[in-house]
Amino acid sequence: MLRWGTEGQCADCPNGWCEQDSGPVTPEHIRQALLQAHGPARLRLSGEVPSLVRVLQALRSAQELSLGEAKAQAAELAETGLIGTLVEMEILAIHLRRRAITVTVEAAA
Repeated sequence: MLRWGTEGQCADCPNGWCEQDSGPVTPEHIRQALLQAHGPARLRLSGEVPSLVRVLQALRSAQELSLGEAKAQAAELAETGLIGTLVEMEILAIHLRRRAITVTVEAAA
């Protein structure tokens, strides 16, 4: 499960705030800040191509995807790899490895 937190301060007063949440998908503004600060990571299949059913199950359970969305991500994973934040890719890797699918996570160029 992804978890995130943000904090900020009012520009016109001394008040500040902190927000925390979790879910299957990182909010886009937080995701973009992480990508800008740390760069993207790539998740790739390594070794023998596994059963498509196991890949689809792993992707769907990790991200609550529809079957069509999971098929599109599985195709991308098999071709060029999936790109995202390091944490997003590591969590997907955990779900895939639980189903005996060998993957690697590396910095994306």
